[in-house]
Amino acid sequence: MKTFAEIVGIGPAGVISITGGGGKTSLMFHLARQLAYSGKRVLTTTTTRILVPSAEQSKTLLISQDPQVILRQAKAHKGAGMHVSAAYSHLPPTDKLKGFPPEAIRTFEDSGEFDWIVVEADGAARRPLKAPAAHEPVIPENTSIVVALAGLEVLGRPLGEEMVFRSQLAGELMQLSPGETITVPALARLLAHPAGSFKGAPPKARRFIFLNKADSPELQEKGAAVALQLKEISPPVAEAVIVGQLLHEISMHRVYLGKVQ
Repeated sequence: MKTFAEIVGIGPAGVISITGGGGKTSLMFHLARQLAYSGKRVLTTTTTRILVPSAEQSKTLLISQDPQVILRQAKAHKGAGMHVSAAYSHLPPTDKLKGFPPEAIRTFEDSGEFDWIVVEADGAARRPLKAPAAHEPVIPENTSIVVALAGLEVLGRPLGEEMVFRSQLAGELMQLSPGETITVPALARLLAHPAGSFKGAPPKARRFIFLNKADSPELQEKGAAVALQLKEISPPVAEAVIVGQLLHEISMHRVYLGKVQ
């Protein structure tokens, strides 16, 4: 089975920004492991907030409000397969880290210290689905790949804050009222909407959708149905819709390629 990085066709270097619902942090560190294993020098970070990574996710965590300090510290970890995480500050008394402003991501890329920078560029309060507010997502302008996530477990559930972060905004994009059932067409409308998970993505950035939590035959088929809905939209929403699940590793059930057209 191909890895996520192989399916996306990740090249020699760049910036990956991850947006949308739950699973972003797991995907970020999964990609970092794949890239580091292939010999790439990787930085994982955020432009919003993330939990302090576990030792399994990232053995090295650098914290400074000055990107140049981060870069000097990263030099101590030079070499192929290097992976470090970085944050602007710790947010006591929580176990969360504050991310960098988008311009710092440009500084990190321009330094040449890293081959790939993987950025969690959105927050969803651990819900499987969200709609972005006016200030979201926080996608750096030098992003080369955007991956938008959504959890398939929202299908068949009523629209509300229990499952959907910023559910009122999401309802507007999905054309649903509070309490109405989230359907396949409604989810496709949210993913395809200009004010959805790809809002603010650089025009030249490659776009991918990952439909997570396809952990049953029923949800796998529903994921396929969402992909088929997106296939009918012109211009294409993304290069590929990936239907799978994030566990310790990613299980890919189906990948819909060919510009989703």
